[in-house]
Amino acid sequence: MNGNPLKIAIVEPSVIVRSGLTAVLKRIPGYRIQPVEILTIDSMNHYLNIHKPDVLIINPSFWGYFDIAKIKNESTNTRIICIALIYSVIDEHLLRDYDERISIYDSVDQLREKFDKLFSSPSAENTEEPNTLSTREKEIIACVVRGMTNKEIAQSLYLSAHTVITHRRNIARKLEIHSTAGLTIYAIMNKLVELDDIKQS
Repeated sequence: MNGNPLKIAIVEPSVIVRSGLTAVLKRIPGYRIQPVEILTIDSMNHYLNIHKPDVLIINPSFWGYFDIAKIKNESTNTRIICIALIYSVIDEHLLRDYDERISIYDSVDQLREKFDKLFSSPSAENTEEPNTLSTREKEIIACVVRGMTNKEIAQSLYLSAHTVITHRRNIARKLEIHSTAGLTIYAIMNKLVELDDIKQS
């Protein structure tokens, strides 16, 4: 990260899981995590209305179905990242709008990898220009130039279609490229894809 603490709201009814996750998040190297533990949906809604967390981690198997798209739209932070906390079997359909998922069995290194994908590498952010693409954005460009639709990209990268569209807007803004042809040239020149990959698609 860029030196600012990463504000993470953890919505989970179990104090053991909630507090355990809080302790593990603080151990992720390269990130300054500022966790807030939330027990109920009312508390979550109140917190989201007043504060602007960067990340919302929710156990999707409690309190029924979460409308993650609605939570994102109504949040005071338009760039909020929603992560599903998994520790039991769950219907994949319920996870479609989450930006990422973590398991209670994930190691600190696995969590760091997932955070790096979401926010780009902390060490890279300190040295690169503000308009440098994140790892996730590069992955999305590669998918676009291979001819994949937003829905296919979302399924392939385990993202929501809304998140893919947001990433594509950010890519267009950063690169000032607004066509697939332009992205294809950029991807080839920056070795994000091989020429054969494009021919096959």
